[in-house]
Amino acid sequence: MSSESETPPPRRGLFVFLPLLVFLGLAGLFLSQLLSGRDISEVPSALIGLPAPQTSLPALAGSNLPGLDSKAFAGKVTLVNVFASWCAPCREEHPVLLALAQDKRFTMAALNYKDRPENARRFLGDLGNPFQAIGVDEAGRTAIDWGVYGVPETFVIGKDGKIAYKHVGPLTAESARDLLLPQIEKALATPG
Repeated sequence: MSSESETPPPRRGLFVFLPLLVFLGLAGLFLSQLLSGRDISEVPSALIGLPAPQTSLPALAGSNLPGLDSKAFAGKVTLVNVFASWCAPCREEHPVLLALAQDKRFTMAALNYKDRPENARRFLGDLGNPFQAIGVDEAGRTAIDWGVYGVPETFVIGKDGKIAYKHVGPLTAESARDLLLPQIEKALATPG
């Protein structure tokens, strides 16, 4: 008899089940997130409650409007919408922005993201211009400072110059009514 036959075989049992255990752990994590009741499409922003990034963007040439300047936020509620003419969801949300612009209790400003000025002017000329200021961010660097994931995005800036809310994706009539307008109302009610 050899001593080799007495040594136990290698422990492969645990390693065989390791992928299954990892899969079950991840599935449990995803299931708990799904059943938590949280809106998993909501992208949190680390900038909520912080001052809006210092911004001084040039005006959209030919728009006869000022550029985007964060100093102009002081003492009033401002919506900052990030849009581009090449963005299909921006076109979809535009009627909602035009409707919001009818409310004169707040200012609407825009950050035109990685766009050609002539295309942005044509976009606003065709669909209407809800904005009182439009800053051009051709390189996209300012959008990085704002924590923009993609276009469109909309920020509510309070009277104190701090970001009160961020909406990622196109605004719909429902999301404007249920999500954005309550945040605007809260910002309007807060002393600046």
